[in-house]
Amino acid sequence: MRYLGIDLAWGEGSEAKPANRSGVVALEPDGRITDANWTTGLDETVAWINHHAADDTLLFVDAPLVITNTTGPRLADRATGQRYGRWWVSANSVNLNSPRKADVHLRQQLETLGWHYSDGRDGPPSHGRIPSECYPYTAIVGVPELGYDDKRPAYKRASKGMEVAEAWPIRTAACDELVRRFGHLADFDPPVDLASHAETRRLLEEPSPPRWPDYKLREDLLDAAICAWTAAYWSRHGLDRSQLLGMPEAPTDDPLVATIIAPARPEQRGTQPLAAR
Repeated sequence: MRYLGIDLAWGEGSEAKPANRSGVVALEPDGRITDANWTTGLDETVAWINHHAADDTLLFVDAPLVITNTTGPRLADRATGQRYGRWWVSANSVNLNSPRKADVHLRQQLETLGWHYSDGRDGPPSHGRIPSECYPYTAIVGVPELGYDDKRPAYKRASKGMEVAEAWPIRTAACDELVRRFGHLADFDPPVDLASHAETRRLLEEPSPPRWPDYKLREDLLDAAICAWTAAYWSRHGLDRSQLLGMPEAPTDDPLVATIIAPARPEQRGTQPLAAR
Protein backbone atom coordinates (compact mmCIF):
# COMPACT_ATOMS: atom_id res chain seq x y z
CA MET A 1 0.00 0.00 0.00
CA ARG A 2 1.28 3.47 -0.89
CA TYR A 3 0.20 6.47 1.17
CA LEU A 4 -0.58 9.92 -0.19
CA GLY A 5 -1.35 12.98 1.91
CA ILE A 6 -2.87 16.27 0.78
CA ASP A 7 -3.46 19.48 2.68
CA LEU A 8 -6.08 20.67 0.20
CA ALA A 9 -6.94 24.30 -0.52
CA TRP A 10 -10.73 24.45 -0.18
CA GLY A 11 -11.23 27.13 -2.82
CA GLU A 12 -10.96 26.28 -6.52
CA GLY A 13 -9.84 29.73 -7.60
CA SER A 14 -10.77 31.51 -10.82
CA GLU A 15 -9.14 32.99 -13.91
CA ALA A 16 -8.72 36.25 -12.03
CA LYS A 17 -7.44 34.66 -8.81
CA PRO A 18 -5.68 31.27 -8.83
CA ALA A 19 -6.44 28.78 -6.09
CA ASN A 20 -4.20 28.64 -3.05
CA ARG A 21 -1.53 25.98 -3.21
CA SER A 22 -2.07 22.53 -1.69
CA GLY A 23 0.69 20.58 0.05
CA VAL A 24 1.17 17.05 -1.33
CA VAL A 25 3.31 14.18 0.00
CA ALA A 26 3.82 10.58 -1.17
CA LEU A 27 4.96 8.05 1.46
CA GLU A 28 6.13 4.45 1.15
CA PRO A 29 5.45 1.80 3.84
CA ASP A 30 9.13 1.84 4.84
CA GLY A 31 8.89 5.54 5.71
CA ARG A 32 10.56 6.97 2.61
CA ILE A 33 8.99 10.12 1.21
CA THR A 34 9.14 9.79 -2.55
CA ASP A 35 7.62 13.17 -3.38
CA ALA A 36 6.85 16.36 -1.48
CA ASN A 37 5.55 19.37 -3.33
CA TRP A 38 2.70 21.80 -3.86
CA THR A 39 -0.07 21.87 -6.45
CA THR A 40 -2.35 24.67 -7.61
CA GLY A 41 -5.96 23.94 -8.46
CA LEU A 42 -7.92 20.69 -8.76
CA ASP A 43 -6.65 19.62 -12.16
CA GLU A 44 -3.03 19.82 -11.05
CA THR A 45 -3.83 18.08 -7.77
CA VAL A 46 -5.67 15.21 -9.48
CA ALA A 47 -2.80 14.85 -11.95
CA TRP A 48 -0.32 14.63 -9.06
CA ILE A 49 -2.45 12.01 -7.31
CA ASN A 50 -2.70 9.80 -10.38
CA HIS A 51 0.99 10.17 -11.16
CA HIS A 52 2.04 8.98 -7.71
CA ALA A 53 -0.70 6.42 -7.04
CA ALA A 54 0.09 2.72 -7.14
CA ASP A 55 -2.54 0.05 -7.76
CA ASP A 56 -3.08 -0.03 -3.99
CA THR A 57 -3.05 3.49 -2.58
CA LEU A 58 -4.56 5.09 0.48
CA LEU A 59 -5.06 8.85 0.10
CA PHE A 60 -5.78 10.95 3.20
CA VAL A 61 -7.04 14.47 2.59
CA ASP A 62 -7.27 17.30 5.10
CA ALA A 63 -10.59 18.67 3.79
CA PRO A 64 -14.27 17.64 3.96
CA LEU A 65 -14.66 15.11 1.15
CA VAL A 66 -18.34 14.41 1.86
CA ILE A 67 -20.91 17.09 2.70
CA THR A 68 -24.58 16.08 2.89
CA ASN A 69 -25.95 18.28 5.70
CA THR A 70 -28.04 21.25 4.57
CA THR A 71 -27.27 23.44 7.58
CA GLY A 72 -25.10 23.45 10.67
CA PRO A 73 -21.94 21.41 11.16
CA ARG A 74 -21.44 17.84 10.04
CA LEU A 75 -21.55 15.14 12.71
CA ALA A 76 -17.82 14.67 12.14
CA ASP A 77 -17.11 18.35 12.75
CA ARG A 78 -19.14 18.38 15.94
CA ALA A 79 -17.56 15.15 17.20
CA THR A 80 -14.08 16.59 16.67
CA GLY A 81 -14.74 19.36 19.16
CA GLN A 82 -16.51 17.04 21.59
CA ARG A 83 -13.70 14.49 21.73
CA TYR A 84 -10.63 16.66 21.20
CA GLY A 85 -11.77 20.02 22.58
CA ARG A 86 -9.87 19.45 25.81
CA TRP A 87 -6.73 19.52 23.65
CA TRP A 88 -7.88 22.80 22.01
CA VAL A 89 -8.83 21.01 18.78
CA SER A 90 -12.00 21.82 16.86
CA ALA A 91 -13.06 21.61 13.21
CA ASN A 92 -14.45 24.18 10.81
CA SER A 93 -18.19 23.81 10.30
CA VAL A 94 -19.28 23.01 6.73
CA ASN A 95 -22.59 22.27 5.02
CA LEU A 96 -24.17 22.37 1.57
CA ASN A 97 -24.40 26.17 1.77
CA SER A 98 -20.64 26.54 2.30
CA PRO A 99 -19.13 28.42 -0.66
CA ARG A 100 -15.87 26.46 -1.11
CA LYS A 101 -16.20 22.82 -2.18
CA ALA A 102 -12.96 21.93 -3.96
CA ASP A 103 -12.73 19.01 -1.53
CA VAL A 104 -16.04 17.46 -2.62
CA HIS A 105 -15.20 18.04 -6.26
CA LEU A 106 -11.83 16.33 -5.73
CA ARG A 107 -13.57 13.20 -4.44
CA GLN A 108 -16.03 13.27 -7.32
CA GLN A 109 -13.27 13.58 -9.90
CA LEU A 110 -11.34 10.71 -8.32
CA GLU A 111 -14.45 8.53 -8.32
CA THR A 112 -14.78 8.98 -12.08
CA LEU A 113 -11.21 7.66 -12.31
CA GLY A 114 -11.94 4.50 -10.33
CA TRP A 115 -11.18 5.62 -6.78
CA HIS A 116 -13.60 4.50 -4.04
CA TYR A 117 -14.20 6.70 -0.99
CA SER A 118 -14.01 4.97 2.40
CA ASP A 119 -15.52 6.27 5.63
CA GLY A 120 -13.53 3.68 7.59
CA ARG A 121 -16.42 1.51 8.76
CA ASP A 122 -14.84 -1.58 7.16
CA GLY A 123 -11.45 -0.86 8.71
CA PRO A 124 -8.24 -0.06 6.82
CA PRO A 125 -8.35 -1.11 3.15
CA SER A 126 -5.98 -3.79 1.89
CA HIS A 127 -6.24 -3.01 -1.82
CA GLY A 128 -7.59 -0.51 -4.33
CA ARG A 129 -7.33 3.24 -4.62
CA ILE A 130 -9.04 4.73 -1.60
CA PRO A 131 -9.50 8.38 -0.53
CA SER A 132 -10.53 9.19 3.05
CA GLU A 133 -10.71 12.31 5.17
CA CYS A 134 -8.36 13.13 8.04
CA TYR A 135 -7.51 16.12 10.21
CA PRO A 136 -3.84 16.64 11.17
CA TYR A 137 -4.63 18.18 14.57
CA THR A 138 -6.28 14.93 15.70
CA ALA A 139 -3.14 13.02 14.79
CA ILE A 140 -0.90 15.52 16.56
CA VAL A 141 -2.76 15.23 19.87
CA GLY A 142 -4.08 11.69 19.35
CA VAL A 143 -0.72 9.94 18.96
CA PRO A 144 0.80 9.91 22.47
CA GLU A 145 4.34 9.47 21.16
CA LEU A 146 4.29 13.02 19.75
CA GLY A 147 3.98 14.28 23.32
CA TYR A 148 1.15 16.81 23.02
CA ASP A 149 -0.54 15.62 26.19
CA ASP A 150 -2.28 18.85 27.19
CA LYS A 151 -3.10 20.83 24.05
CA ARG A 152 -2.32 21.19 20.38
CA PRO A 153 0.65 23.30 19.29
CA ALA A 154 -0.10 26.84 18.12
CA TYR A 155 1.61 26.40 14.74
CA LYS A 156 -1.56 27.34 12.84
CA ARG A 157 -3.63 29.14 15.41
CA ALA A 158 -2.21 31.32 18.15
CA SER A 159 -4.29 32.52 21.07
CA LYS A 160 -7.27 34.65 20.11
CA GLY A 161 -6.92 38.33 20.75
CA MET A 162 -3.14 38.38 20.46
CA GLU A 163 -1.47 41.07 18.43
CA VAL A 164 0.23 39.74 15.30
CA ALA A 165 3.66 40.82 16.50
CA GLU A 166 3.15 38.84 19.70
CA ALA A 167 1.53 35.78 18.07
CA TRP A 168 3.98 35.33 15.19
CA PRO A 169 7.04 34.11 17.16
CA ILE A 170 4.78 31.77 19.16
CA ARG A 171 3.34 30.33 15.96
CA THR A 172 6.67 29.82 14.19
CA ALA A 173 8.34 28.34 17.29
CA ALA A 174 5.44 25.90 17.66
CA CYS A 175 5.83 24.88 14.03
CA ASP A 176 9.56 24.28 14.43
CA GLU A 177 8.96 22.19 17.56
CA LEU A 178 6.32 20.09 15.78
CA VAL A 179 8.72 19.49 12.89
CA ARG A 180 11.39 18.42 15.40
CA ARG A 181 9.06 15.92 17.06
CA PHE A 182 7.72 14.62 13.77
CA GLY A 183 11.29 14.21 12.59
CA HIS A 184 11.85 11.58 15.29
CA LEU A 185 9.39 9.13 13.71
CA ALA A 186 11.81 7.53 11.23
CA ASP A 187 11.94 4.41 13.45
CA PHE A 188 8.32 4.54 14.62
CA ASP A 189 5.67 1.98 13.66
CA PRO A 190 4.67 3.10 11.07
CA PRO A 191 7.72 5.15 10.10
CA VAL A 192 8.00 8.48 8.32
CA ASP A 193 11.42 9.87 7.49
CA LEU A 194 11.36 13.59 6.79
CA ALA A 195 15.06 13.46 5.90
CA SER A 196 14.39 11.07 2.99
CA HIS A 197 13.25 13.82 0.58
CA ALA A 198 14.86 17.18 -0.14
CA GLU A 199 11.74 19.29 0.48
CA THR A 200 10.76 17.66 3.77
CA ARG A 201 14.41 17.61 4.84
CA ARG A 202 14.34 21.40 4.52
CA LEU A 203 11.59 21.41 7.14
CA LEU A 204 14.08 19.83 9.52
CA GLU A 205 17.14 21.82 8.55
CA GLU A 206 15.69 25.32 8.19
CA PRO A 207 13.70 27.32 10.76
CA SER A 208 10.33 28.82 9.93
CA PRO A 209 10.79 31.64 7.42
CA PRO A 210 9.91 35.21 8.44
CA ARG A 211 7.63 35.95 5.47
CA TRP A 212 4.01 34.76 5.57
CA PRO A 213 3.83 33.29 2.01
CA ASP A 214 6.90 31.15 2.62
CA TYR A 215 5.75 30.13 6.08
CA LYS A 216 2.32 29.11 4.73
CA LEU A 217 4.01 26.73 2.28
CA ARG A 218 5.94 25.22 5.19
CA GLU A 219 2.72 24.61 7.14
CA ASP A 220 0.97 23.12 4.11
CA LEU A 221 3.80 20.68 3.38
CA LEU A 222 4.05 19.66 7.02
CA ASP A 223 0.31 19.01 7.14
CA ALA A 224 0.49 16.96 3.95
CA ALA A 225 3.24 14.83 5.50
CA ILE A 226 1.10 14.35 8.61
CA CYS A 227 -1.85 13.33 6.38
CA ALA A 228 0.22 10.72 4.55
CA TRP A 229 1.58 9.37 7.83
CA THR A 230 -1.93 9.29 9.33
CA ALA A 231 -2.95 7.08 6.39
CA ALA A 232 -0.08 4.74 7.23
CA TYR A 233 -1.05 4.87 10.93
CA TRP A 234 -4.64 3.91 10.08
CA SER A 235 -3.42 1.13 7.80
CA ARG A 236 -1.12 -0.24 10.50
CA HIS A 237 -3.22 0.14 13.67
CA GLY A 238 -6.84 0.51 12.50
CA LEU A 239 -9.45 1.07 15.21
CA ASP A 240 -7.04 -0.07 17.92
CA ARG A 241 -5.50 3.41 17.85
CA SER A 242 -7.93 5.46 15.77
CA GLN A 243 -11.62 6.32 15.76
CA LEU A 244 -14.24 7.37 13.22
CA LEU A 245 -15.64 10.83 13.86
CA GLY A 246 -19.11 11.30 12.37
CA MET A 247 -20.28 7.71 11.98
CA PRO A 248 -24.01 7.66 12.87
CA GLU A 249 -25.16 5.50 15.75
CA ALA A 250 -27.83 3.72 13.69
CA PRO A 251 -26.68 1.25 11.03
CA THR A 252 -26.74 2.72 7.55
CA ASP A 253 -26.33 1.53 3.97
CA ASP A 254 -25.38 5.02 2.81
CA PRO A 255 -22.05 4.71 0.96
CA LEU A 256 -21.28 8.39 1.54
CA VAL A 257 -21.00 8.98 5.27
CA ALA A 258 -18.89 12.01 6.15
CA THR A 259 -16.25 10.82 8.60
CA ILE A 260 -12.85 11.94 9.82
CA ILE A 261 -10.47 9.06 10.52
CA ALA A 262 -8.65 10.26 13.62
CA PRO A 263 -5.87 8.80 15.77
CA ALA A 264 -7.11 8.70 19.35
CA ARG A 265 -5.87 8.13 22.85
CA PRO A 266 -8.25 6.06 25.03
CA GLU A 267 -9.46 9.18 26.83
CA GLN A 268 -10.36 10.85 23.53
CA ARG A 269 -12.77 8.16 22.48
CA GLY A 270 -16.51 8.39 22.79
CA THR A 271 -18.75 5.48 21.99
CA GLN A 272 -17.45 3.99 18.76
CA PRO A 273 -20.47 3.12 16.62
CA LEU A 274 -19.75 1.05 13.54
CA ALA A 275 -22.66 1.26 11.14
CA ALA A 276 -23.04 -2.04 9.31
CA ARG A 277 -23.73 -2.09 5.60
